[in-house]
Amino acid sequence: MADPNTIPSVSKPTDSTASSPASSTTSVSASETRASSSTPQPKTRSLNKRSGLNPAIKRIQKELADINLDPPGNITAGPKDDNLFEWTSTILGPEGSPYENGIFFLDIKFPSDYPFKCPKITFRTKIYHCNINSEGQICLDILKNQWSPALTISKVLLSICSLLTDPNPHDPYVASIAQQLLSKKEEHDKTAREWTKRYASSE
Repeated sequence: MADPNTIPSVSKPTDSTASSPASSTTSVSASETRASSSTPQPKTRSLNKRSGLNPAIKRIQKELADINLDPPGNITAGPKDDNLFEWTSTILGPEGSPYENGIFFLDIKFPSDYPFKCPKITFRTKIYHCNINSEGQICLDILKNQWSPALTISKVLLSICSLLTDPNPHDPYVASIAQQLLSKKEEHDKTAREWTKRYASSE
């Protein structure tokens, strides 16, 4: 004969068994949540945050693709050898300017934190210009205090090309040339054409 006292003992294990999976599930879910929250982020993300190179490379690659797709008039630009941070560029002297028919070579160096800092651009070809000194350095506001990360190398090169058409004698690198441009423009233009023929001619 079965002992009636054993009946509760049968139901208790059943209740315990029913509640066990729930508590186990809760435990696993909490464990999974902790594991998920502690999972490290991909290395590339941390590298992008810590390194100034990756964002710069992406930006430069995009600008290079844009230039290849839609090159600015009278201008070429691209990496020197395999170094993405060093480019060479050519600007054809604008028609109607003293620099017409000249081919001017420029060097471009991108900083590691580009575009948050402006590129360094210098003329390799000698040029007679009040905003460009004997070392090829260019006096242009967007290459100094007016630089913006929204600017691109294509826009900067177009601005330099415009500077050949419209020099700015009021913010010169070479004061003597600026003064000559203001007071003796014909003499200035004659000298600029002579320099163009001597140093920037393709002949």
